[in-house]
Amino acid sequence: MAQPGVASVSGTSGDPERSPVARVPALENGDRLTRCEFERRYAARPDLKKAQLIEGIVYMPSPVSLAHSGPHAMIQGLFLVYSAFTPGVRCDDNASVRLDHDNEPQPDVLLRIEPEALGRSRVSGDNYLEGAPELVVEVAASSTSIDLHDKLHAYRRNGVQEYVVWRTQEARIEWFELAEGEYRPLPCDDAGVVHSRVFPGLRLAVAALLNGDLAAALAEVQKGAGTPEHQAFVARPAEKRSSV
Repeated sequence: MAQPGVASVSGTSGDPERSPVARVPALENGDRLTRCEFERRYAARPDLKKAQLIEGIVYMPSPVSLAHSGPHAMIQGLFLVYSAFTPGVRCDDNASVRLDHDNEPQPDVLLRIEPEALGRSRVSGDNYLEGAPELVVEVAASSTSIDLHDKLHAYRRNGVQEYVVWRTQEARIEWFELAEGEYRPLPCDDAGVVHSRVFPGLRLAVAALLNGDLAAALAEVQKGAGTPEHQAFVARPAEKRSSV
């Protein structure tokens, strides 16, 4: 996370030995903080590449294994291709998201309708995402308990419309949609493909991905981008696109 603020050192002119110094407490895994305090401490740790605030608790992940990085790269690539075919939709990787006062996750991948197309999230003055993106992806290699519990609750409560969790240890991909305030699983069709209801034409070939067949999964995304529903979504005026 590029830091949203810079830790300040206060003091007075004159003898430096007599100048009071404001020290920022270290950011530690398990800290219970407000979002503002989380950002202040995160800003003082430029050595950290990823830290998240989930329901007021700081989570700092362990080094990334191949069990995480490979699936992450594959699913990000698929969603990036979909965004390339879909003006007004943006794919972001590992972006910090200011959801509310107790939550600032850094999801592996997110897909959002841009502000100009009346998406639900906004870019802040210091270039951070605020509010709920329409779709979030988490690759859960060692973080399943967080991704399917506290983080899921935070995304649901803040209105993330679709939530995808790739549970690599169980070789399972779950796609949830927000309906009546709860997350409900979106089923695969007979070909093992999930169809997004928020992003028309977005298709995830679950069976192909779990088998490592990236070419087949990419072909499914390209097929979805050529469907009438995708073309209608792209052509739809902004005020109607955001309400899909």
